[in-house]
Amino acid sequence: MAFVLKVYHASLNEAQADAGVLGVQGASPFERLDWLALLAEMCLAPAAPRISVATDGARVAALPWMEAHGGAEALANWYNFIVAPLGDSALLSEITRTLPAGRASFAPMPQEDAHALATALRCSGWIVISEPCDMNHILSVKNRSFAEYWAARPGALRETVRRKGRKGEVALRIVTEYSPADWDAYEAVYKLSWKPGEGSPDFLRRWAEMDGAAERLRLGIAEIGGQPVAAQFWTVEGGTAFIHKLAHDERFRKQSPGTLLSAAMFEHVIDRDGVSLVDFGTGNDPYKRDWMEEVRTRWRVRAWRKGAVRHWPQMVRAMIRAMGKHKLQPLVSPNRDG
Repeated sequence: MAFVLKVYHASLNEAQADAGVLGVQGASPFERLDWLALLAEMCLAPAAPRISVATDGARVAALPWMEAHGGAEALANWYNFIVAPLGDSALLSEITRTLPAGRASFAPMPQEDAHALATALRCSGWIVISEPCDMNHILSVKNRSFAEYWAARPGALRETVRRKGRKGEVALRIVTEYSPADWDAYEAVYKLSWKPGEGSPDFLRRWAEMDGAAERLRLGIAEIGGQPVAAQFWTVEGGTAFIHKLAHDERFRKQSPGTLLSAAMFEHVIDRDGVSLVDFGTGNDPYKRDWMEEVRTRWRVRAWRKGAVRHWPQMVRAMIRAMGKHKLQPLVSPNRDG
């Protein structure tokens, strides 16, 4: 039986009603249509989000994106660890060929996904730059128990947890069901922390509620004398624990509630949830090296249609900057990605 190739550009609501698209969702929050729909509803311009789909009946590929700055950009903001195409990458060039934009930009992408998207764009006639844009710290558990993982941590970290934990000043709890009171405690700690103001607190609350209902939520709270002094928002999905938010009240820094809570969270996801990976998101913060063991590069893919004359000045500036950072050949070669 011959299948007819079909390419269409839909809203997220339309995509969520398509069983074929639902079937190619990935194993992270950032590759789920319900999470993307929530992000679009609460954090992005409502008319901007789109999802482009190619299907031949047997295979499906989908590319979430949004209209921004006169082009197609990743359907993402600062909450995304990654952006990625979904489904069969062999059909991506069919999507990029019909993408209704003169320029495109997608980041942060895993290397394999960036390579697939850059290849598809080049095959459909775009001029493409693919380059590193961020770092991602991870822990591959490798079937270790928490005790085995913990024995390999830096001595200073282990000693801090031993000494401060022995004093018994900090009470720790980890909840897997959403409750307004627990989330109020998280928000109270966050407001007292060193962190900048939360960009979309209502989105985070809805996300925690959604993942609590799906048994993906891991919310850690540390208290001293009944007062919340540290809080962490994690989720567990597809064998991975994702660390989204950490915060502690600076007034209680000497008691190290954040460090004690982190150790308890790692123990929970390794020994109870049995995850194979812990993902600390983007950013090359030095403290992450105490907890994690590997670093992955995240990539940005930028592209311009040859006939989109109004985008040529931007393209030329981008290529000049790329030439200053890298050899030009790997960035624009049709045979390699970055």
